[in-house]
Amino acid sequence: MSGPVFRFAPSPNGYLHLGHALSALINFDMARAMGGRLLLRIEDIDHTRCRPEYEAAIYEDLAWLGIAWEEPVRRQSEHFNDYQAALARLEALGLVYPGFESRAEITALVAEREAVGPLREPWPRDPEGARLYPGTAKSLSPIERQRRIEAGAPYALRLDMAAACSRGLNLSWLEQGEGPHGETGAVAARPQAWGDVILARKETPTSYHLSVVIDDALQGITEVVRGQDLFWSTSVHRLLQQLLGLPQPVYRHHRLILDEAGRKLSKSSEATGLRELRAGGATPADIRRLVGLD
Repeated sequence: MSGPVFRFAPSPNGYLHLGHALSALINFDMARAMGGRLLLRIEDIDHTRCRPEYEAAIYEDLAWLGIAWEEPVRRQSEHFNDYQAALARLEALGLVYPGFESRAEITALVAEREAVGPLREPWPRDPEGARLYPGTAKSLSPIERQRRIEAGAPYALRLDMAAACSRGLNLSWLEQGEGPHGETGAVAARPQAWGDVILARKETPTSYHLSVVIDDALQGITEVVRGQDLFWSTSVHRLLQQLLGLPQPVYRHHRLILDEAGRKLSKSSEATGLRELRAGGATPADIRRLVGLD
């Protein structure tokens, strides 16, 4: 029987900071302690923000920290066919539909519904605070949908969450870390809290949710160790795993490194960037101390 398989999966849309260092080091340390393997994945589906120099810096920063990973590195932009095949399976189940509204149009639709509701209650939001998609495109006929696509209209392919959740799936996951409010052990998944999530766009044939689930399965990932900001995203991932017949890894969500205002670190913050810290004389041991792993 093979040992546990971990992965670190950064996006090359900026330079790594202390939050990335914490996650990478935890994965590396756990893989080594458990006699497992550590894989590196480059999540570069966003061609408008991802840049080669950021990817090169990822390899440089990780090597400087003393982190070793198995080759080859999986780059998501080289595997769009894998994600399209999975999307086709979901479409065959009748669980995908195109939405044509822009972000501004969705905001206007939600504002209109909030204004005319009997209690004028706030529109429901997902766990990240974004307004749920109102689902207006589901009422379009197949002919009208096809007409708009052939006319070149921008669109996003969305998961029909109500239809997906109506399939009688009993979803949960084993949490060996803890969520934002101390959730651990068997955690009930709540994918409906995300509404009709985007699975792909006209210009990008996948999404974070879809590609991460497919990659974890194809790479044989058994241990997903990542920050608590992705805790409730696991609900969507468990749903997609069940719908596509994919294996379920064990999840371990860890604490985040926060800035002085209590917010998650941003790649735009040079004060916590690994390149800046290294240039200022910091050592790998200093980084371990700064992230609380000494």
